[in-house]
Order: sequence, then structure tokens, then C-alpha cells
Amino acid sequence: MRSFEHVRGHLAAAGFRLTLQEPYVTCVELSLQGGTRHQSIFVGELEGEDGRPLLRVSTPVGPAAGVDPLRALAFNWHSRTGYLAVADLDGEPYLQLCENRPYECLTPAELERLVLEIGGLGDRMERELSADGDML
Repeated sequence: MRSFEHVRGHLAAAGFRLTLQEPYVTCVELSLQGGTRHQSIFVGELEGEDGRPLLRVSTPVGPAAGVDPLRALAFNWHSRTGYLAVADLDGEPYLQLCENRPYECLTPAELERLVLEIGGLGDRMERELSADGDML
């Protein structure tokens, strides 16, 4: 993958449903559990500290209010793919599951795996948070 447009083109060609088409941002709508659940995965470009472009794959998992920050940091420590962050969503702090990758290390297969992994894990976390289960 050399650019964001290569990423967007590959996702479309691979059959992912893209629901948002903006410069340097697209949204993949995953259908999970036989179509009974859906998860939105946002794929966008950001600039790294060294000025190189990075691809960010993220999905919202639930409101940040009430989430124990120590448990969230423990998740980040133990996670092999993805980290938790907080971003504004419609004026409310929202917990996001994210992963950043440099383009030069990103293959088409890795891009697909990353979208599916972040989407699946994000959906599981969202179910736990929304059901008042054991949060993170």
C-alpha cells in the first residue's frame, strides 16, 4: 500500500462495504454474527511525528464515562493489536479502539486482517460495555 487511495481502492475491490467517502477517510461497515450486528470501522490517514503518513484504523466501542482508566491502560499494555483512546463523538467523550500502521509495512492481506480484527474486537467490547457487563 502506497497511499490512502490505494487503501480505499483495495477495500472496495475486496468487497468491503464503504459507507463514507471523504478525502483521507472512509468507513467500512462490517456485518457480524450473520447480519444481526454491525460495526463501523473508520480508516483514515494521519501524519506521524516524523512527517510520514500513517493509516489509522479505529472503531467506537462506547462512552468513556464510567470506564475505569486503570483497566483501559491495562488493556493497552496487554493488547497485541489495537489500543484504547478517547475521542469526541457528537460532543461526548467516546472510547475508541485504534491501530496505526505506516503505509510501507502494510500489505493488502494485512489491511484486510486489521479491519476484521479491529472490527470484531471492537464489537465484542461494545457488547460488554452496552450490557453493563464487566467493563474492559
